[in-house]
Amino acid sequence: MAAKTRPFKIILGSSSNSRKDILTEMGYDFTIMTADIDEKEIRMEKPEDLVMALAEAKVVVYEGVIREKPSSKEEARQFIKGYSGGRAATVGSVLVTNLTTGTRRGEWDRVEIYFREIPDEVIEKLVDEGVVLYVAGGLIIEHPLILPFIEKVEGTTDSVMGLPKALTEKLIHEVL
Repeated sequence: MAAKTRPFKIILGSSSNSRKDILTEMGYDFTIMTADIDEKEIRMEKPEDLVMALAEAKVVVYEGVIREKPSSKEEARQFIKGYSGGRAATVGSVLVTNLTTGTRRGEWDRVEIYFREIPDEVIEKLVDEGVVLYVAGGLIIEHPLILPFIEKVEGTTDSVMGLPKALTEKLIHEVL
């Protein structure tokens, strides 16, 4: 989809490739400006509070525990093995600010993902590939190796990837 000319500009406050891809897919032309913050320094007990505090984050919740990006291959392996035959949730947020008026709107979005048993050899391939080290909870449901093991998704894949399209559009229209 080609970027449409709009009467406003979008600044994406994230360096996430997934978020860039989703905004591009939505037809937006945008500039990237990220804050130089250590997201690990911002802590909240509830995932919904955390993602709103981070304002552009996504976290994975597994058995009530917040999982961010794995710190090692071993942690990524443990994360993915834990999903096998079970379920996980992602909690992400979108915060939109109209820089002209100062109007801000933000909401969080939760998705439940149910998994079939994931074979150890698939887990090893994912970990060896390395991409799971750069995403919250080591979770990439759109990856061709993991897709066959997704039983059900309650919510949208774009939300799991970090930017729910419908919520983003809603918030943009609310601040205009």
